[in-house]
Amino acid sequence: MMELTLQQPFYKRLALGDWLFAALIVAVAGYSFSLYGSAMDYYEQLILGGSAIGLIALGWFWKSWRWFLPLAGAMSQLAIALYDHNLARAAESFGLKFLLSSQSSFMWMCTLFFLATAVYWAGLLSRSALLNRIGSGLTWAAAAFALSGLFTRWYESYLIAPDVGRIPVSNLYEVFILFCLITALMYLYYEAKFAARQLGAFVLLVISAAVGFILWYTFDRQAHQIQPLIPALQSWWMKIHVPANFVGYGAFSLSAMLGVAQLLARRGILAGKLPAPDIIDEMMYKAISVGFLFFTIATILGAMWAADAWGGYWSWDPKETWALIVWLNYAAWLHVRLVKGWRGEPLAWWAVIGLLVTTFAFIGVNMFLTGLHSYGSL
Repeated sequence: MMELTLQQPFYKRLALGDWLFAALIVAVAGYSFSLYGSAMDYYEQLILGGSAIGLIALGWFWKSWRWFLPLAGAMSQLAIALYDHNLARAAESFGLKFLLSSQSSFMWMCTLFFLATAVYWAGLLSRSALLNRIGSGLTWAAAAFALSGLFTRWYESYLIAPDVGRIPVSNLYEVFILFCLITALMYLYYEAKFAARQLGAFVLLVISAAVGFILWYTFDRQAHQIQPLIPALQSWWMKIHVPANFVGYGAFSLSAMLGVAQLLARRGILAGKLPAPDIIDEMMYKAISVGFLFFTIATILGAMWAADAWGGYWSWDPKETWALIVWLNYAAWLHVRLVKGWRGEPLAWWAVIGLLVTTFAFIGVNMFLTGLHSYGSL
């Protein structure tokens, strides 16, 4: 029966829920185009169509996405309805002030990620399946607030002024939220695929570190305030380059924390409380493979954006140079695993050290170096 199912054409393996999800995405994309199509250029229309296709494919591939995306969308739509075209209502409406404005959503995201980290660790140390399920649920909730908050922030930027409106992936504050969201969703996918909820204790540590930065950046630098885009970022390229880049960053960070867990498991630390090292190794390989694919796409898109904006595909800007270093690092990692057959501790250590390289490319360049990408500085 299984072989017969696999031999069927792909479209015959789709259930009613798959087609209903596709119809929902098409309807939302069509409605969005009817409202804003006249304000979009040709490339933005292509991005809208491509995004709809990508979201449908993701929903067909990952069933949890079929309820997660509509939930986050419904939360942001409720926030938009509460605003009623008036940004001042963020301080007047109870639902916006304490729950659904972008800033409230992000604070809930931070709180829930911290709680999820604590619960995951309690579940790991006590071997409690219930606590691990609660940790997973808290992570899903945090991700929902993150995604709905980004949707709402996008709308809020247009309430400030039409020429201020932009996709919320243009500064360090917004991309840190995007990083938390993508890393959490990737982990939740692999958690379910490999039945490895115990690893949430490790992966949520890197997300909580990012959350700590978000809180500092919010309250010390007031970075949560929406600012107009600088001219260098006023391009449709940003809508595709930045998200692809952060799938890579999220995957590499996820793999590093899995590397830590694998090293502990191979040394008998937390014996009996972690999945088998080989399972962790496979999860790490899958994450790096996906991250490398998207980071490659992002690098190509970045080069094309540079040619469009500055007249050259490559300028050896510090950000570009360190992006190349990151790419070469993980290209070598995949090479020695697939071609040389490396497994175990060497690759786990490599993934952990790779996080340091990735972190410097992500934020260290912004802190210590200057160049064409200095608009992302602290």
